[in-house]
Amino acid sequence: MLLTGLHVYPVKSMYRLSPESARVEPWGLAGDRRWMLADASGRFVSQRENAALGQIRAELAADGTLLLTAPGGSRIEVPAPAVTAGDPMADVEVWGTRFHAAEAAKEAHLWIAEHLGDYRLVHLDDPRARPVDPQFGTPGDTVSMADGFPLLLATTASLDALNALIAEADPDGHETLPMERFRPNVVVGGADAWAEDGWRRIRIGELTFKVVKPCGRCVVTTTDQETGERRGPEPLRTLAKHHRLLKKAAFGQNLIPERPAGVEGDALGTLRIGDEVEVLEDGAHWPENALV
Repeated sequence: MLLTGLHVYPVKSMYRLSPESARVEPWGLAGDRRWMLADASGRFVSQRENAALGQIRAELAADGTLLLTAPGGSRIEVPAPAVTAGDPMADVEVWGTRFHAAEAAKEAHLWIAEHLGDYRLVHLDDPRARPVDPQFGTPGDTVSMADGFPLLLATTASLDALNALIAEADPDGHETLPMERFRPNVVVGGADAWAEDGWRRIRIGELTFKVVKPCGRCVVTTTDQETGERRGPEPLRTLAKHHRLLKKAAFGQNLIPERPAGVEGDALGTLRIGDEVEVLEDGAHWPENALV
């Protein structure tokens, strides 16, 4: 098995970057979802509520500046705010967990309002501020502003199997779904379909990861990531019928990176396209109370 895809999402729910290599940190790939939009209550905003988010291109400059480009070409550069620089703090929330993030400058909020809505742009300058779900992690495990875990893995074989099931149910009207619909961080080729559901611990290149939880899917998977158009009931309809895990329509597995022996600091190592992927432990299981 090989690593065939790497994806980083600088702003939660905005367009992806697909580098040839990416540094891994304890809370995810470097630069992944350290920014997000929040509504007036502080709750995160995603493509679930506003599909137009996926049409904003986001890039990261070497100094941490965020570069945003709207479909019409309007562009803004947003320096990364930080508590230590005296920038204002916002009390924000992702799936019930509240934490603090630094607010971007007023000019960024005005640009966001013009293109997306009345939201605040915030930056997680302290990636240790948000713990993962303690049912699936261990003390000290943290995550950026991703939905729940540092990385999401998907396999090309499972996508092929899913597309085959969709085609079988609707041979004339189906469309072949691309991997981008599922917004993974790492894509693995060469596995058997759905094999990842049984993995507990894997190695990708020089790094090892705990495979902690299947990913329950939502309406974002029905959204064309290139146009922002909602495309109908697939893949949720087929996943709900053929691939339910933890009582949810599921696709992909969440990962938590492990710290290599002797490695200190934020940089745990680097993933590269073409890295070998090896299953170290299988027979995955999840906490009994997670099944309720």
